[in-house]
Amino acid sequence: MSLSVASARHTQALLGSIGRLVRNPFATVLTLLVIGLALALPMALSLFVTNAQAATGGFTNAVDMSVYFKTDVPLAKVQQLAADARQRTGVVEVTVIPADKALEEFRTYSGFGTALEALKENPLPHVLHVRPSAEAASAAALESLRHYFSAWPEVDIVQIDSEWVMRFNAILEVLRSLLVIAAILLGAGVLAVIGNTIRLEILNRRAEIEVIKLVGGTNRFVRRPFLYTGMLYGLGGAVLAWLIVEAAVAILGQPVAILARLYGSRYALQGPTGDDIGIVLGAGVVLGWLGAWISAARHLRSIEPRA
Repeated sequence: MSLSVASARHTQALLGSIGRLVRNPFATVLTLLVIGLALALPMALSLFVTNAQAATGGFTNAVDMSVYFKTDVPLAKVQQLAADARQRTGVVEVTVIPADKALEEFRTYSGFGTALEALKENPLPHVLHVRPSAEAASAAALESLRHYFSAWPEVDIVQIDSEWVMRFNAILEVLRSLLVIAAILLGAGVLAVIGNTIRLEILNRRAEIEVIKLVGGTNRFVRRPFLYTGMLYGLGGAVLAWLIVEAAVAILGQPVAILARLYGSRYALQGPTGDDIGIVLGAGVVLGWLGAWISAARHLRSIEPRA
């Protein structure tokens, strides 16, 4: 079979599928709506995670660590250990806070200056203020850094001053896992919807399929228009999902901007990127083709011309 003949047959199958969808607008719209909602949910969840991470991108600068030494450790030893810490991967800045300076600041800002005069010795230890890099701000990396400092025999306590950031990042990781689960479950739902739709169409066209097979049409030939129908359903549902998410972003954009200004930020809600749109469109087409192929391969084998 020549290339031109194959192209003509594929074009004929595609146009025929489009025509059948147009002739049944109510059923087509309902099917597209179900597919669009199923694809819009994981897309919206992905966009939520992306916006949450972008809006709080500065939180990584709020992550720091305080390393408290034992009170009998001399300042020279602390400065030596600080120099070693600066060479460690994932550490951006290490600041030494001597005990004398810490006591002076406490005396200035605490309001207990007179009471502190009665102290014979400085009860405060030397402290290292450690700021990790953005790449080392994950929960696992911070825990590794905590173990590194805790292993020093001169260290008394290691405290992560912004554990709430770790909790927030952990929540984002949970949301990413939920996104994967939702995408799998809803993708299976799309397969089921398209597969059932194609099954009903095969049953409605049973007599036509019997005639085609009677004159020598193969299962591959008969299956072709159903595959195009499934792909059109998937593509149309993906486009509808994109429009739903874009509408949601447009509706929420102004309230989010007002909320951001109340917190002194100029953050603007981000819509789906070109990659996001490409992924959802590609997923729709693939799911549509796969659902149609599974349904057609299963049901066409049972339809044979009657004697």
